[in-house]
Amino acid sequence: MKQFTRICWLLLGVVFIFSGLVKLNDPIGTALKLEEYFEVFSRDFGSFFTIFLPHTRTLSIFLSSLEVVLGVAVLLRWMLRQVLWVLLGLLVFFGFLTFYSAAFNKVTDCGCFGDFIKLTPWTSFAKDMVLLGLWAVVFFNQRYLRRVFARGTVGVMYITFASAVAIGIGVRALGHLPYFDFLPYKVGNDIGQLMKPREQARYQYVMERNGETKIFADYPTDSTWKYKSMEVLNPETSRPVITDFAVFDAEGQDHTQEVLSGNKLLLIVQNVNVTDRDRFREINELLTATAKSRKQIQPLIITSSSPQEFDAFRHDVNLAGPYYFADATVLKSMIRSNPGLVLLQNGVVKAKFHYHDIPALSKLEEEL
Repeated sequence: MKQFTRICWLLLGVVFIFSGLVKLNDPIGTALKLEEYFEVFSRDFGSFFTIFLPHTRTLSIFLSSLEVVLGVAVLLRWMLRQVLWVLLGLLVFFGFLTFYSAAFNKVTDCGCFGDFIKLTPWTSFAKDMVLLGLWAVVFFNQRYLRRVFARGTVGVMYITFASAVAIGIGVRALGHLPYFDFLPYKVGNDIGQLMKPREQARYQYVMERNGETKIFADYPTDSTWKYKSMEVLNPETSRPVITDFAVFDAEGQDHTQEVLSGNKLLLIVQNVNVTDRDRFREINELLTATAKSRKQIQPLIITSSSPQEFDAFRHDVNLAGPYYFADATVLKSMIRSNPGLVLLQNGVVKAKFHYHDIPALSKLEEEL
């Protein structure tokens, strides 16, 4: 039991650190997931939860950093009993979220490990129950974990350092871009190719005759067999990775293929009401220079705001150039920055830039 307890202790600490770091890699993605939960709860339990919506980014960094710090505290066995009680509170909270999502099909991905590992609601709930089991083993067998690796002032220093590092990682990712991009629009990906299935769908057919059920690889020509059901054998590879990328103008004409052809610098303005307006002087200068590039880079603007809102906005910030419209979720997946810049070459993502890191034209030309 002693060895088993130590294995559970190690797993509990490591999983919490890993989970927190994955979320801190992309705090905006975690904030979007929190928004989704709060919107669901505000509809189901009352408007109280709407008060959290403006603070999701702060909560994202706080909760993710807390996971890391608690994981470090568990591994150091620093104030272990008190830390375990806090962990229990988190596990019960997360367990409720995942169970509610699974039972009522409210949020299809809990975001437990960010976009690095996608979990279905029931898998997420099962994961929380496993963690709760690890917690129980550790909590009720603390006599096997009496040695503390950091006591007193040294322990406080370690926890303070872990807190500073965790918060620093999240704040930097918030002010720039994720360190690691796990989304379909990451640098190097070909958007056009990801909009196509990797292979043709393969099916199997469940047929029935005289009470006998049989599975066929091809639909039987024998009409005595009656159709019962059909199953796709390769659902993941027969479905495109990107299914919702589409770009339209104000009249509804499709410009998707135009965007995926040649060298394009996309200025993504997700929502004009919350975009950072202070950087548009530099952005305008870059777009003007890009239009004259020897690499024939065409600047385009894509937004998810309404035509009326965007028209007023572009006059306010003196933003010139052709502009199109796309789904808000797509633009949030393309880049975690509002505004943000995406450089494409025939649909291949060559570079992405946060509005805090607006590049020079020479940098764009180097990437092509």
